[in-house]
Amino acid sequence: MTAPALIMLVVSTMILWGGLVGAVVNFRRHPELDGDE
Repeated sequence: MTAPALIMLVVSTMILWGGLVGAVVNFRRHPELDGDE
């Protein structure tokens, strides 16, 4: 595997997991009003 390919893989994986975790966290503690902070 070349370095650029590895970096792309890691970045895309992080983005994917970040989105998944963010969605789950948001869904779990869904605020009553749409207030981020």
